[in-house]
Amino acid sequence: MRITLALALSMTAACNVDSDSANDQVRVEYNQQRIEDAAAAAARTAREVGSGVGNVAVSTGRAIGNEVGDIDVDVDVDRNRNRPADGAAGNEQSGNRQ
Repeated sequence: MRITLALALSMTAACNVDSDSANDQVRVEYNQQRIEDAAAAAARTAREVGSGVGNVAVSTGRAIGNEVGDIDVDVDVDRNRNRPADGAAGNEQSGNRQ
């Protein structure tokens, strides 16, 4: 989105507009070299930004790996089988009242 906006702005910067109000005419000239230069600069900037984002992602991944390391998790699950047959606990209330 930003690149599209930058290209549109660079295209307007690469044109010359002459207005002849006496003859009610407008003349527009585009400088193709300036447009190509602006597009190349936008592409270079996009590449640099992409590279920077990739570098940040790699360093963040390394930092997370170093911080977290290997984690061992032991889980002991015990069931309470003293519940009523409907599955509700003795002190809980059912939300379906009639």
